[in-house]
Amino acid sequence: MSETPSTSFSMIHPSSSEGQVRSPRHLRITHPVVAKRISFYKSGDPQFGGVRVVVNPRSFKSFDALLDNLSGKVPLPFGVRNISTPRGRHSITRLEELEDGESYLCSHGRKVQPVDLDKARQRPRPWLSSRASSVQTQGRPVAAAAPGLLRAPRRLLVFRNGDPRTRCAVVLNRRVTQSFEAFLQHLTLVMQYPVAKLYATDGRKVPSLQAVILSSGAVVAAGREPFKPGNYDIQKYLLPARLPGISHRVHRKGNAKSESRKSGNWKVSIITSDLPNAGTSSQIYIVLYGQHRSSAPIYLYGTDGARFQDGHEDIFTIKVGDIGTVFKIRIGHTNSGCSPSWHCKKIQLQNMNSGEQFYIPVQRWLARDQEDGEICREFPLLNKGQPILPVTRYEVFVATGELWNAGTVANVYISIYGEKGDTGSRQLFRSKNSFNFLRGQTDAFFLEAVHLGDLYKIVIGHDGLGPGNGWFLDDVVVKDTTKNHDYAFFCHRWLDQGEDDGKIVRELYARTNSIFSARKKLELQRKETWAAESWKFMKGNTLQFYNRLTGGFVRLHPDGTVDALGEKTDKYGLFDVIFNKGNICIFQSHEMRHLSLALDNDFVTGMPTGGASTELQVLYQPNRCALLQSAVIPGQMVIFDRHGKVADESSGGYANLSKEFVTFVKGVFLNSAVVLLATSVCQALCLQPDGTCTGAGNHSEKSYWKVHKISSGICMFESVKNARMYLRIKDGRCDGTGTGDIDCHFKIKNNLENASISLESTRSPGLFVGLQPDGRAKPVIYTKDENVCFYPQVIQFGRKNPMGMSPTPSQGEGKIHESQNQNVMSSEPEAGDLLPSSTAKEIRLSQSSETLLSEDEWKVIVLTGNTGTQANVTLWVYGDEGVTGPISLSKDNPEQLFLARQEDEFQVEIRRIGEIYKIRIGHDGTSGQPEWNLQRVTMQHMRSKKKLDFIANVCLSGIRADGDIVCELPVIKDGQPIFPLVRYHVDVYTGLLKQDKTESEVSLCLYGERGDSGLRLLRKSNMPIRFQRGQIDKFQVEAVSLGKLQKVLLHCEASDKSQYWYCDKVIVREPSTASEFVFICERWLPFMSQGIIHSEIELYLQDGDWKVTVVTGELENAGTTATVSLYVYGEARCSGPIILGSGKHQLFSSNSADMFKINLKDIGEIYKIRIGHDNSGKDPRWYLEEVRLENLVTYELFCLTVDSWIAENENDGDTWKEVPIVRTNIAPLPVVVYEICIYTGTKSGAETESNVSVNLIGTRGDSGNRKLHQSKSNKTRFQRGQIDIFSIKAVSLGQLRKVLITHDSTGPGNGWFLKSVVVKSEEEDSSQEVLFPCNRWLDEYQDDGKTQLELLAENSHGEGRGTGQTTS
Repeated sequence: MSETPSTSFSMIHPSSSEGQVRSPRHLRITHPVVAKRISFYKSGDPQFGGVRVVVNPRSFKSFDALLDNLSGKVPLPFGVRNISTPRGRHSITRLEELEDGESYLCSHGRKVQPVDLDKARQRPRPWLSSRASSVQTQGRPVAAAAPGLLRAPRRLLVFRNGDPRTRCAVVLNRRVTQSFEAFLQHLTLVMQYPVAKLYATDGRKVPSLQAVILSSGAVVAAGREPFKPGNYDIQKYLLPARLPGISHRVHRKGNAKSESRKSGNWKVSIITSDLPNAGTSSQIYIVLYGQHRSSAPIYLYGTDGARFQDGHEDIFTIKVGDIGTVFKIRIGHTNSGCSPSWHCKKIQLQNMNSGEQFYIPVQRWLARDQEDGEICREFPLLNKGQPILPVTRYEVFVATGELWNAGTVANVYISIYGEKGDTGSRQLFRSKNSFNFLRGQTDAFFLEAVHLGDLYKIVIGHDGLGPGNGWFLDDVVVKDTTKNHDYAFFCHRWLDQGEDDGKIVRELYARTNSIFSARKKLELQRKETWAAESWKFMKGNTLQFYNRLTGGFVRLHPDGTVDALGEKTDKYGLFDVIFNKGNICIFQSHEMRHLSLALDNDFVTGMPTGGASTELQVLYQPNRCALLQSAVIPGQMVIFDRHGKVADESSGGYANLSKEFVTFVKGVFLNSAVVLLATSVCQALCLQPDGTCTGAGNHSEKSYWKVHKISSGICMFESVKNARMYLRIKDGRCDGTGTGDIDCHFKIKNNLENASISLESTRSPGLFVGLQPDGRAKPVIYTKDENVCFYPQVIQFGRKNPMGMSPTPSQGEGKIHESQNQNVMSSEPEAGDLLPSSTAKEIRLSQSSETLLSEDEWKVIVLTGNTGTQANVTLWVYGDEGVTGPISLSKDNPEQLFLARQEDEFQVEIRRIGEIYKIRIGHDGTSGQPEWNLQRVTMQHMRSKKKLDFIANVCLSGIRADGDIVCELPVIKDGQPIFPLVRYHVDVYTGLLKQDKTESEVSLCLYGERGDSGLRLLRKSNMPIRFQRGQIDKFQVEAVSLGKLQKVLLHCEASDKSQYWYCDKVIVREPSTASEFVFICERWLPFMSQGIIHSEIELYLQDGDWKVTVVTGELENAGTTATVSLYVYGEARCSGPIILGSGKHQLFSSNSADMFKINLKDIGEIYKIRIGHDNSGKDPRWYLEEVRLENLVTYELFCLTVDSWIAENENDGDTWKEVPIVRTNIAPLPVVVYEICIYTGTKSGAETESNVSVNLIGTRGDSGNRKLHQSKSNKTRFQRGQIDIFSIKAVSLGQLRKVLITHDSTGPGNGWFLKSVVVKSEEEDSSQEVLFPCNRWLDEYQDDGKTQLELLAENSHGEGRGTGQTTS
């Protein structure tokens, strides 16, 4: 709840446009101004921790003022120009549209990349915040370390691209793996040449830090150039002792000469078949396996032209070192180039040292579209006196979990390890199912390899590509068809960068005993179910036990007899939990308080409360049914026969007995109750920030719903996290944007079979809240499927004492606690953990008066030296997952603190910041005593008693020449600081303009890989008067080493405009490493924008900056009112959309040249641009003459001539133009006309009046989203059974792979049934015609509700070889 704003406040008003400031005055108002507390995050950047802003009419007079303020806090190339809801679906254009407590995304363009706000909130990097940590901010807890951080250092071998002889070993530790960019910068220093990209030794790109850490132990470092194949032999430099089960011989490191003499030089002869198209454009590699070890992938390439062409023999000489007797080879390719398929005829190997020869008749395709689709093959080699290993087809069964959104569209890879080597990394892509890795599905794959012997582990993972790429893997079973033996590999974990530990690759070990594996899986399922259901057995709850066999409830009669024939309303069927310890409970009759449910000599009866026989142990099954077992005699169960009578296991056949009970809690949906609507044992229905609902939320506060009871059995559900947002079904959608009207009313349907509920809309009877496989909520017709089942869990009961229960802390009126959740997550006790028989006595015992200590509580002890202080002392504490501070070290009697030679003790709360590595402590210099002698700071964790000592021995003084009133202290470990103290040299350059100087106070904060220095006042300059015109002031800032610096924050307070200061730049040097960091400023401080004075600015390192000049033609009305955007394509990635601006703001006028500064860091060598507009405004058409791009570092210049109208009513009607980059001695890519044939289906209602857009994607990028608005074949587009032909121009996309097609859902009858898309193109030496089948609805109310589809190419003719054929 937000606090009520104060009715009196102080305010500073600008007096004129020149920025003069009036003196503060006190205002009295009669009506409170509503303040909104809003969080803003950065588009596409989950590592940006967000900024919190208070928005009210006093702080921001206009929406533009808010944008300008956020531009100084959210690092975007062009500032914040757009604010949208978290999924980017709705843009915010007015202050009134912002809602209190909500979160929004900031971007510099209209296109927004959604962000997982949970990840952004949980993993803030304190040094990426917009303000120094010394500024008062609201602390935000950190939940977990970022994925990919190393727990232990690991060694990685780094080769130089194209030069395997140039290499170095790098130790991966936290210092160098703060981020992927930081790691590349570290490699740049180590390798002594610029490193921009990383590849695996087989040529696959390593796109992230996670991929580096999970790599095979070696990577290839490249600059802007593509991967160059080479003999990157990791075993040669990181030789393991042996392959398991092959040899016990150990090769010592460092014996280079001996190994050289034993080196194996091999002659490799490969003959490609003479079949049509048998040759390949891909890169071929070979791996040799010996008894000692295997070689790395050795790429076979030459310098005398193309290799592996039809009917040719290619001969190579390779060196593999001493790998022992060779017993198999693997040959494959990277599936690259325009024609990667390859048919190999035979391979010959000859050992150049021994003369030994091997002949392998291959006669197989290595192609994705031939035979079994494999692109690598293994072949055994026959050695004299040794049996030849058979080639085995391993059958791999991969089971995806049952959790919502458990499936993945990413590419999955597996490597199987046995006593005779491994299979290498293989992609699992051809399953017997239509779609791979769907939720709850088991996919079967075949993997061919030389027999591996007994299997012991697999490595399985995915590449993280595609939407929704996270994956919950249940288990993998590998069947050895040669030995007819199964190996089970149990996982039951997420492979998801946003879940669990963030890993997307896991190493799993075999369980050869399938019975043991199944038992372990069952035990885990039972524990998970107990964690989800044990809240029901908390002391004070009133329960009912339903028996599915008898169809009745368990009831205890006054005479002590028990049966299972009760109705739901039977008063004898209610039981109160009066004792609970772990999973052992006593169930007392709610009607007859002297009797409890008991097991006496294997007979179910009612007995006096407190006896040992009344102690029952609850054992949960995976089907959410409970077993009730005697706690005294394990094995004795509560059992009923099909007639509802008490029985034992010897009474009859198993089918006629039941000991499973579905447990119900009374009073779940009372008014004002807070509940969790669980969708699985660890997931719940959750309201997303954009208003949608998902069943894949966590069991956390954001999934809590408050119950509003309308009438008997009818309720509304209001989000606790987002007040006034209700669950609703309206207009065919199910979301959480309801306002409390009848659309939000739901009838609760109880499902007796599993204790779940279903929610039926009262406005639309027959429609229920349902879930799609990815977890998204959607209205559905009721079935008995689990997608309409929700398992309620009470977080807070609706009133203090429902049904006569004893109140518990979680049932009070105050704040919602998660104590129940913490209890239920404990493991289910074993059957043998019994209570003593004196349970009745224990029930009467009160809880211990000892207060449990919090995990977040620390004791801070400060020892003052010979000089004390009366100033205000403040502490900051830094951990590897966050920062806490400022913490004011004060008490009720401040005059008695920090006296000379005194030790002061404080108790502080430090929430989840990870491993502490430094503190910052200082005073504000406000007392009469300006000096403070600090001797030592000690921190002790209150619960674990862990101690951290910080030795200071410093004088914090504001009057000494070299003094400072703040100091940083690192953690001391084994007598040494874990990070050194560094004295940074800071040179501040004041400009040469008139009145550049200032007498104002200037402060600075340094940000690096390891946090920040805090905001430091720049007082002690080398110059007598600071910050004079044209002057360079030198300062020193001492801080615990920050690693590589990333940015600088400057703060300047000025009382009037005459004291404004023009800063040219800031240069920071680290003397110990001779590193120099330049931060360009070139602006006034403070500066006024949109009526708001900004006193601080962030400066970033200059890297990848380009100047873009856009020249509009001289023709009449050549200018545009539309918003112009730019995309720049490089070899590594595309940068865009970059919004250059709008013609409404005096840009892109006739006969003008507009210049912009953009950042194109890490996109690789540029090969094309796309520029266009959004067709907005009164006169959007635009005549573009030229675009110029100039690199501000290298001064490389590209002049791209357009000379064309960009308008819907001119030329081809396209609002986008693509232009290839022209370089000296390199032919530019051609501009190609792509003809697009759209086949609308013949189903009833297949036509649409919506605007359709298409994006073509090929091996050389994409065409961007193009609107199809001028059909060549029909006047009215997209009619039923019609073929519409369109054309677009784009820089050659290479071989087309897929098409993204969508419509905007405008107009009546906007649904559309698309049959297929055919794309034709002709280039100078090739043509292609590609079919993209669809046969699906693009309709919000049909099929899966999607209006955008990704279509994959089914057939491609030509592929650069000749003229395409007609596709029907």
